[in-house]
Amino acid sequence: MTTRIPPARIDGLFGAIVKKMSARMFGKVPESLGVMWHNQPVLKASMGYGRKVQKWDSCDEALKSYAHMAVASLIGCSWCLDFNYFMAFNRGLDMDKAQQIPRWRESEVFTPLERDVLEFAEAMSQTPLTVTDELVARLRDQLGAAAVIELSSVIGFANLTTRGNVALGIESEGFADTCGLRPMAQRS
Repeated sequence: MTTRIPPARIDGLFGAIVKKMSARMFGKVPESLGVMWHNQPVLKASMGYGRKVQKWDSCDEALKSYAHMAVASLIGCSWCLDFNYFMAFNRGLDMDKAQQIPRWRESEVFTPLERDVLEFAEAMSQTPLTVTDELVARLRDQLGAAAVIELSSVIGFANLTTRGNVALGIESEGFADTCGLRPMAQRS
């Protein structure tokens, strides 16, 4: 990976904690962590918000994961696709579906609800947004208002992380490889 900002040396007490947690979670310290280390308050805020997002429970975990992966596929963030594939595997999600996220429109593995979620993720990620009243109404009818609000916040967070990674040149680091998984499907 050749990032647009070279990774910094991760040091200090916070650095030791972050490196230990990363090694335990991923089997290594991601190079992207060194890039973000240049601004530790931003790194801490992003990590903190990410941990909070993972605790929300109004919307199904699989739907949120698929939505994040749809954003990553649309934006072109190989790091997020790789990482979310790794996380989907570790959470026991349907890997056949996860593998098909970049090609969800052509794939036959998704339910109508999952297709609405994937469409919503992409519609929220367009500039300008292409979200329609009808799509939100379908999601609200199927999931409830609280879940749609949570889903939209997860998609917003996904846009923050994916766009930042792409802008900084942060790419896939082989998280899925550590599980012995086949490569991600590419967006057609």
